[in-house]
Amino acid sequence: MTWLYPVIMLAAIVCTSLLLRRSQSQLPLTRQQKFAVGLGAFCGAMIGAKLPFAIAHAEGVWALTSWISHGKTIVCGLVGGYFGVELAKSMTDVKVKTGDSFAVPVAVGIAIGRLACFQAGCCYGTPTDLPWGIPFPTASGPILPRHPTQIYEFSFHLIAAIVLFVLQSKGLFRGQLMKLYIISYLGYRFLTEWIRPEPIWYGSLTAYQWGCLVLIPVFILLWVHDARQQNRIRAV
Repeated sequence: MTWLYPVIMLAAIVCTSLLLRRSQSQLPLTRQQKFAVGLGAFCGAMIGAKLPFAIAHAEGVWALTSWISHGKTIVCGLVGGYFGVELAKSMTDVKVKTGDSFAVPVAVGIAIGRLACFQAGCCYGTPTDLPWGIPFPTASGPILPRHPTQIYEFSFHLIAAIVLFVLQSKGLFRGQLMKLYIISYLGYRFLTEWIRPEPIWYGSLTAYQWGCLVLIPVFILLWVHDARQQNRIRAV
């Protein structure tokens, strides 16, 4: 049922949009500013998710087929979405912190999207003897029970959405929830790469693991920078 994949992905986008509209309803932004920030998030996420595959594509990053072919990464999609928002905010002179409003909607949307991956039989894990292993006919090589990494990720993002919602309702980690979510996912992804059939890139690690090792310090530094700025504002 190939039609289920786009239907589930559409549901993920719609659900994210509705949750985002609700979470941003109290932000002191004009309708145009909210649209610009949302557009920045969407475009940044789409470009980030496809960029590694476009670069690695045989025809090169500027070839149209590189961008419309299959293949995308949540790791770079999250990072691209974050910086897409920051770019949109700088272009529209938005000074308000918006990251917290994105955290729960994005986590819910990605969780739903991973169900689409499970239905399509992509993004599966390595063979396993565990009782919940699932044979994916789409896997290359012998059809063996494999880690349902799509379900693992669905669970991670759903739990993350719940935790982020609780933290937001209690006013904890205010202004840093999106960074907390991204850092947590990068750590999760680094660990679960061991059960994914990704090729080793360098030093016994996959390209995704190296990406996580680079990006985690970047977002920690962004967190520290933001915290210092907030402390200066309170001290004035």
